[in-house]
Amino acid sequence: MYKVFFKDRKVFLTDNFAEHFQVKYGLFYKLRDGGDLQELLSFYSNLKSIDSLYLFHPDIDYLREEFRKCFTLIPAAGGLVTNSKGEFLLIHRKGKWDLPKGKLDRGESVEAAAVREVEEECGIQGVQLLEPLVATYHTYPYKDGTALKKTSWFTMNYTGSEPPVPQEAEDITEVRWVRRNKLFSYLEDSFPAIRDVFTCYGI
Repeated sequence: MYKVFFKDRKVFLTDNFAEHFQVKYGLFYKLRDGGDLQELLSFYSNLKSIDSLYLFHPDIDYLREEFRKCFTLIPAAGGLVTNSKGEFLLIHRKGKWDLPKGKLDRGESVEAAAVREVEEECGIQGVQLLEPLVATYHTYPYKDGTALKKTSWFTMNYTGSEPPVPQEAEDITEVRWVRRNKLFSYLEDSFPAIRDVFTCYGI
């Protein structure tokens, strides 16, 4: 199953219709072919009273590919960074607490992009990449259409002592190390996809 965020609303792509039909509330659709998908997504975008759309097709790879055709795909990468104190590195951008992330440069791997974005946005050097964590998907207006951003997240470690510095050119106003027992209040003022990253981490 794949989950895509439309701001605070969600689209689920699944090959198991019966399992997800147990959900009490949402819009459910069995996809026949990709021809009607764009119209369906437009309908869902305007149907503000429904916060979840479930798309079903027995071939999940086909469904995912047809879904992607409706958007401009933008790859990105970011990091969930911890330090020796077990604190987490958060950034504050455009009124929300977030994790450092950004688009891939041409020819750049997701691993290299994740480390580069963390170091650039947080003003630190020597971040160690550990392992892949999860991929999240969200949409936003882009040029004359809509972009689908896939962000590949990695766990990382930072053992340095330099204080983080926000990259103001990227609208980051603050970078802060946050203790695990203080995360809840920050995540309340964050994005659903960021909360999913922490959930995958076990928080």
